[in-house]
Amino acid sequence: MQGIIKTSTGDPAVDVELALSGKGAKEQTTTDENGRWVFPVAQAGEYTVTVNTDTLPEGQFAKSTATRDVTVALFESASALFPLTDDPAAAATPDTGGAGADGGAGADGGDTAEEAKPATKPSASGSFSWPRFWQQAASGLRMGLLLALGAVGLSLVFGTTGLSNFAHAEMISMGGILAFLAMQFTGNIWISGALVVVVMAAFGWFQDAVLWKPLRKKRLSLTQMMIVSIGLSIVLQNVFQFFFGASILRIDPSTPKTVTLLGVTLTVQSYVAMGIALVAIIAVALVMKYTRFGRATRAVADNRPLAEASGIDVDRVIRSVWTVGVALAGLSGVLLGLVLNGIAWNTGWHYLLLLFAAVILGGIGTTFGAIVGALIIGLVIELANIWLPGDLKHAAALLILIVVLLVRPQGLFGRKERIG
Repeated sequence: MQGIIKTSTGDPAVDVELALSGKGAKEQTTTDENGRWVFPVAQAGEYTVTVNTDTLPEGQFAKSTATRDVTVALFESASALFPLTDDPAAAATPDTGGAGADGGAGADGGDTAEEAKPATKPSASGSFSWPRFWQQAASGLRMGLLLALGAVGLSLVFGTTGLSNFAHAEMISMGGILAFLAMQFTGNIWISGALVVVVMAAFGWFQDAVLWKPLRKKRLSLTQMMIVSIGLSIVLQNVFQFFFGASILRIDPSTPKTVTLLGVTLTVQSYVAMGIALVAIIAVALVMKYTRFGRATRAVADNRPLAEASGIDVDRVIRSVWTVGVALAGLSGVLLGLVLNGIAWNTGWHYLLLLFAAVILGGIGTTFGAIVGALIIGLVIELANIWLPGDLKHAAALLILIVVLLVRPQGLFGRKERIG
């Protein structure tokens, strides 16, 4: 839960005290040099945020209310808006409570926090503004980059084996959970992230060696293997929940700090996550385009029998694809945990449908298609938030998917195939 308090002149309100209560939590914080305040919340539910009006800058008063009730959902950022005024007559009375009609940002104050959600549902019309558009676009780009890391692995596995791996989402959850555990021992997020990528790569190798290759040798159908992946997904979810419960695991326990660039405000963790994701995606694209492994992978995806006949070790290629794909999913989990300020046992499951949507939109089995599809899905989700309630933003992305497939069934980068 977060927000920014500004004076009636638009300057940050510094060192303003706020209190949080609800769901057994009682916390206090103060606004930083940017007027920003943050409360980490571990449980979904109703919370009350109260501003100590005695700590407001001189000549400033809380407009309409100094207390707001906020509904917080897991894996979503929520905000409470406290516009200020220099008119004592417009100041909130002591008995004013709840989320009043002035919940939106206006000339007397605002909230530029990323993914901010007001206490009441926004209307679908009249909420557009260019600052908000660019803010949501930046959030969409961030989401698209993080989805792309997971979508690439999912697409590579499908392209080389034909398997729709429903357990791929749990690789994202596992990456975030392992980062949480690594932080307990190392205390350094960079070391922890590197360890997670290595461990997840080893788990990808082990997964194919112990499970998927034996199943391929027994010539199980793709439908049977898909059902196995669903079973593996359920098993892993229950294992995560058994050992870590339903609480949110915070990888980085420090309070997120924000940076504003070109009018867009994101946390430092978000900028770092976007940079790492972009570097990883470019590296994967270069490997797939210019290296022997990339050419071999594309050959197996295009025509496996012909690839085998030309001397390519198909089993080795598939083993490498599993290793790289799971490592990328683990990295995605680490970065999502930093951006969301926490990870849970079912975080990956919440993004599974979006991962499949990105892969299908871009073209099943194509690396570049998965990247572009993920970026489109991320942007649509966040930009739809401008006009639609938050509950419908995922539906908007899936609607775009349906429309594109009606026009181009093979996806944006897929190839037409003759059947029969």
